[in-house]
Amino acid sequence: MSLYERMGGAQAVDRAVDLFYRKVLADERIAPFFSQVNMQSQARRQKAFLTMVFGGPVEYSGRQMREAHARLKLDESHFTAVTTHLRATLSELGVAEADIAEVVKIAQSHKSDVLNR
Repeated sequence: MSLYERMGGAQAVDRAVDLFYRKVLADERIAPFFSQVNMQSQARRQKAFLTMVFGGPVEYSGRQMREAHARLKLDESHFTAVTTHLRATLSELGVAEADIAEVVKIAQSHKSDVLNR
């Protein structure tokens, strides 16, 4: 069974992304990065991306991680804030700890691209 299925499929990804962005936008360390972003479009892209990386039925066709984050000049503290909110979101939604660990591992696998290293 894929991570996507274990987490509860499309409905679970939708809830997770919506809650995650509420947390992100309330965080003064990272909210400014989203001040000029259409959040409906951002959430839609994030749902498609997560569905794909979690093993779900969507082929993500958005920009690559490095390209999407290149102009932002993110650092370790920003990445940590995002992964902290991701972990808290999944925990709040009752996702099993082993699955949360797998999600964090996936996020960590994109760290160099997100931080443009």
